[in-house]
Amino acid sequence: MHAKGKILVEMYERLLRAVGPRHWWPGESPFEIIVGAILTQNTSWANVEKAIHNLREAGMLTPQGIRRAERDELAQVIRPSGFYRLKAGRLQHFVDFFHDEFDADVDRMRSQDLGSLREKLLKVDGVGPETADSIILYALGKPIFVVDAYTKRVFSRHSVITEQWRYEQVQEMVMGEMGRDAETYNEFHALLVYAGKHWCRRVPRCDGCPLDGL
Repeated sequence: MHAKGKILVEMYERLLRAVGPRHWWPGESPFEIIVGAILTQNTSWANVEKAIHNLREAGMLTPQGIRRAERDELAQVIRPSGFYRLKAGRLQHFVDFFHDEFDADVDRMRSQDLGSLREKLLKVDGVGPETADSIILYALGKPIFVVDAYTKRVFSRHSVITEQWRYEQVQEMVMGEMGRDAETYNEFHALLVYAGKHWCRRVPRCDGCPLDGL
């Protein structure tokens, strides 16, 4: 293991000891997790939870429900998530893809090899690398590391990367140093999100942070 790998493992172990398992990503089904991954773009999880609650109450929290809904009606249901007209379109683009490629069957989607699946997801309108990888890791349990703003902030402040590193560079570094285990990637990303929200903020609060001094 290289020096960066040792730092990553130390980060993981310190955070896990300090705050315990995060049990991330919340959702009652793989499809609900997929919907959450799309809705969480540029908004807080609290707003996503409201939108998902509305979808459930409206009977739309299924591929068929979203696909058959009028775009304007769907947009109003997910209004709490922000950019709701844009996201309504993205949800419907995804479920069209999900239906056409996998007959709206999560198990069939999961059976696709990771590389091919990621390539297909990235061609869906509104699905970028972070959303695609969240779907692959959290909804399907496949081993890929998700990179977000919290990840890059924590890593750069501890000199693991620089702020100029691209998404793929960060991802490849973590996956190269920490093996290929979906459970580890899941927990590590969730722990980094927690650290980013509670200590490694835009204005950092280093006192009490488990990573202080690392």
